Amino acid sequence: MKFGVIVFPGSNCDRDVAYVTRDLLGQPTRFVWHEETDISDLDVVVIPGGFSYGDYLRCGAIAQFSPVMPAVVNHAKQGKYVLGICNGFQVLTEAGLLPGALVRNRDLHFICDRAPLKVERTDLPWTSAYSTGQVITLPIAHGEGRYYADADTLKALEDHHQVLFRYCNATGETEELCNLNGSVGNIAGICNQEGNVLGMMPHPERASDSMLGATDGIGLFQGLLATVMGEAPSAKRLVNSSL
Repeated sequence: MKFGVIVFPGSNCDRDVAYVTRDLLGQPTRFVWHEETDISDLDVVVIPGGFSYGDYLRCGAIAQFSPVMPAVVNHAKQGKYVLGICNGFQVLTEAGLLPGALVRNRDLHFICDRAPLKVERTDLPWTSAYSTGQVITLPIAHGEGRYYADADTLKALEDHHQVLFRYCNATGETEELCNLNGSVGNIAGICNQEGNVLGMMPHPERASDSMLGATDGIGLFQGLLATVMGEAPSAKRLVNSSL
């Protein structure tokens, strides 16, 4: 499986993602400069975190017009996989690949912390290495990570089971106190209706190496890899494996 990591001016998590896919998982990975227009060689496109174009105007607003983005949209329409992390999630909503928007955190402060997340469904490659209702902990680092959608959009997300991750407490309860940024419905990550496009504010790539003392995030990448390669992922084997 070949991964491509988009690099915008201002990206700062591109190397972190590549370290996971190339060095930990041993998969072919290349950096894709934002001016490229041919990504037909890729199976998975990752839009990483950072501050694309300095986050001028609003997060992701300029990146959606990059030359590479029509190719990313076409990639998604072909049913290939697209993952947007943090700023990448913001870019996906700006580009129309995911509904809703990411706005200023409820308390108007930048948040850098670790957040427990509840895994809502596991019938997609992204979450196939986890178990339904499992609580995982991933780092968050954002100032505009509060997910917002109007009532009709939110109902459609819930009706089509497009919410993959929610902010929760250690026991999986999605109470308001655990909603660090004020996202509607405690939403931390969503997919499109087809399930091949995922956007999430938490950083799985920052919790993928045992040297960091946290490996809850590696399951997302390993589950995707195992599913696409035709293997049945095991949550315990994948998430708790020693890297």
